[in-house]
Amino acid sequence: MLIYKTNILHRPSTSELRYLPEGPYSCNQGCISWVAIQNGTDAKVGSLNVLNLERDENESFAMDGRPGFAYPTDVAGVFVVGLERQVKLYNTATGECRGISGPVESEVEGTIINDGLVFDEGLIFGCKDLEFKTPKAGLYFWRSSDRQLFQLRDDQLCSNGKVITRDQGRWGFLDIDSPTKRVVAYELDVDAGVISDPQVILDFTSRVDIPDGMIGVPGGQSVIVAFYNPADAAFGEAVQFRLADGEVEAVWRTDHSPRVTCPQLVRYGGGVKLVLTTAVEGMSPDQLGRHTNAGCLFWGDTDFDTVGEQPVFKLRG
Repeated sequence: MLIYKTNILHRPSTSELRYLPEGPYSCNQGCISWVAIQNGTDAKVGSLNVLNLERDENESFAMDGRPGFAYPTDVAGVFVVGLERQVKLYNTATGECRGISGPVESEVEGTIINDGLVFDEGLIFGCKDLEFKTPKAGLYFWRSSDRQLFQLRDDQLCSNGKVITRDQGRWGFLDIDSPTKRVVAYELDVDAGVISDPQVILDFTSRVDIPDGMIGVPGGQSVIVAFYNPADAAFGEAVQFRLADGEVEAVWRTDHSPRVTCPQLVRYGGGVKLVLTTAVEGMSPDQLGRHTNAGCLFWGDTDFDTVGEQPVFKLRG
């Protein structure tokens, strides 16, 4: 098992941006995008951010709501965003934000979109119960061929990390509903818009911390999971697990920042690095005094020579 020390990549300039960063993703040459889901404990707005890695310059775009995810499209400067209860397109040049799906979660209250992934057939995304109490949040598939929306589940608490899979021509995905502390696998029938029963792939119920964001690694045999630690830990962790048997292959630690939210592989500094977002969310003033790097973005070395698949959302035919 390899243990990597990480370094601070970017310290967001405001407490609002440090509150709940998530979703780093390669978006253009030398840049990554990420979202600040909300600007504080009671805030109902957040932002889309684009960080120039070499210059450590961050451009922030205020959202009219809380963005659970944002991904670049094949149109420069346009992102697909899961905002509150709707999937929208946001143009960073003009500020235009328009819906491409109808609202979700019409049968329940107190949920918003939280995480998602882009793949060849469209989007898979999930929601969270804002009180983290009731398993009522939905899991959805938005099919790009006809812009049809399918609800796959209606009983999640806090939908988080997702990884697309492909086996003998059949689509599937790995999924984390954070409070369950498990990674489960589904087969996805794209034509019918339904999923199989879940199969537990990784079980983290013996851990104190909570699985949050997740990515697949090149080769498809392992995943990297970010762990959000609500306790007063000295560091946070992201861990690489082999899917076949759950073996821990590598660990990245974020000093003085225990609440790691999302991982992503990016090209930086002449190689492939792991970028990790971390959060301030839920910390008392005393904890903030101890966890001085909370809310920062970190980078760590890897032994990968490629970042793997990071598709853009396709708007052009």
